[in-house]
Amino acid sequence: MPKELIGLSCVCVGMGEGGTISMLGRVSLVDRLGNTLYDTFVKPSSKIESYRETTTGLGSSYFGTHDAVPFDTAQRDVAAWIRDKIVVGHRLWLNFQVLGISHPTVDTRDLGLYLPFRTALSTPNEVIGLPTLMWHLMKRKIREGFVDSLEDARATIDLYRSESKAWEGYNKAGQWPCALPPVAYNRYYT
Repeated sequence: MPKELIGLSCVCVGMGEGGTISMLGRVSLVDRLGNTLYDTFVKPSSKIESYRETTTGLGSSYFGTHDAVPFDTAQRDVAAWIRDKIVVGHRLWLNFQVLGISHPTVDTRDLGLYLPFRTALSTPNEVIGLPTLMWHLMKRKIREGFVDSLEDARATIDLYRSESKAWEGYNKAGQWPCALPPVAYNRYYT
């Protein structure tokens, strides 16, 4: 029986000098049909220097108006949800880093690393943004206004499902169809 699929996406705010260090602000998980499994805002664990409002839609008021869980709760919950499942996402290495968790490489399906998508868009050596992939491959616009982790998680599942037979065919034949994530993120893959 094939493993269960989980779509994962995170939205970050910035901490540290100039807000350049990512800190988890929201995390979303969906099932293979895009149904919400887990979607929560995360209490800041450090002083927020940048809300990245133009891209995240999260402002200072979001922390006062939304129920948010502590980081360690979100981390534990996500780790439990994805254990023994195939995780689908875009630039998963960034999600794993901000969550501080690792996952088996064989159980990841990262759209940003999938070589047939890169080839289809004539960019074999670059990570293509999720909105670009969605528009060119599914004719669907996402992120109109700001990044919504739930919308992104659903988009990654939909895009993966459109290519799942070919992707899993490569895997079954022992031909891993993905580029490697940046070397600095190797510790997030087991």
